[in-house]
Amino acid sequence: MGREHRLLVPLVCLVLGGALTAAVLGASEGKRPHEVMSGAASGAPVPGDFVDIRDVPPTRASATRPGPDASTGSFAVDCGRNEEGHYNQDNLVISPGLRHGAHHTHAYVGNRSTDAFSTDESLAAAPTTCRGGDRSTYYWPVLRRPDLPATRAYEKAAGHGNTGRILVPAEVRLTFHGNPAGKVVPMPRFLRAFTGDAVAFTARGDAGVKARWGCASVPDRSTTRYPRCPSGDRLTRTLVFPSCWNGLDTADPERTHLLFPAANGVCPQNTFAVPELRITLAYDTPPADAPIALDSFPEQRHSPKTDHAMFVNVMTDDRMAKLVTCVNTGRHC
Repeated sequence: MGREHRLLVPLVCLVLGGALTAAVLGASEGKRPHEVMSGAASGAPVPGDFVDIRDVPPTRASATRPGPDASTGSFAVDCGRNEEGHYNQDNLVISPGLRHGAHHTHAYVGNRSTDAFSTDESLAAAPTTCRGGDRSTYYWPVLRRPDLPATRAYEKAAGHGNTGRILVPAEVRLTFHGNPAGKVVPMPRFLRAFTGDAVAFTARGDAGVKARWGCASVPDRSTTRYPRCPSGDRLTRTLVFPSCWNGLDTADPERTHLLFPAANGVCPQNTFAVPELRITLAYDTPPADAPIALDSFPEQRHSPKTDHAMFVNVMTDDRMAKLVTCVNTGRHC
């Protein structure tokens, strides 16, 4: 009996080891090269996620020319850089009522009260960081230095592989623009908007990838990868929101109430052009080869393609009317 037991132990180990090997190999079949490269096992960004901005070709100038009825103005909103430290793992636009529904940390400017349980009424009554009384909420996933320790409670709260020191933008630009094909109509109050694809890494294509990364000194170059910028430059993230509204809904779980226009600015049938929001975040450039990582769902491996942002319009009707007049008359306010 003892001899049989001694023979059985190595046999069991051999079988288990073979099963484990098969499982690992099977898990890697059909995966993108990104997922099996060095570093991917921990979910950290890998070398292929980065690109020297000097190796990115200049973006060709758009061939679209504004039409005779174009709304060519812009309207800037100053809401600070989140110096107040408003962070949480909620997503009011996508997962209302679900605490920690994002599984990663969002940074906010504007409305000081925004969380998963915010309502139209609570947002309208809350204080704001925006000049001019705009109580809208603007938010996005944080960018981190995973090589630096997290020291604040909000930096440690997300988990799910989102670790390290949160980088605070040196500049946050919020601008609303018109439409090259025609005039825009006011956004309805409490309109909820989303741009980008938080699951772009595991998606079948890049159709939902909207964020563009770049460096402030070369605004004609942009990429969907993390850029390596020249020393002393600033790394930028730019997110453009859909601007064709169906005229009916302020929210939709399927996100069909707001669509992107065609390249010439023409909106899909049965939708109306509203002001186009653009969010640009600029960060002091980390040292050469320093790791950076966008907060993401664990399976998205901090891919820069998963960048996204959310917006809830809580402007008063009067302020929205001023915004629309500004962009429709070609002014820059």
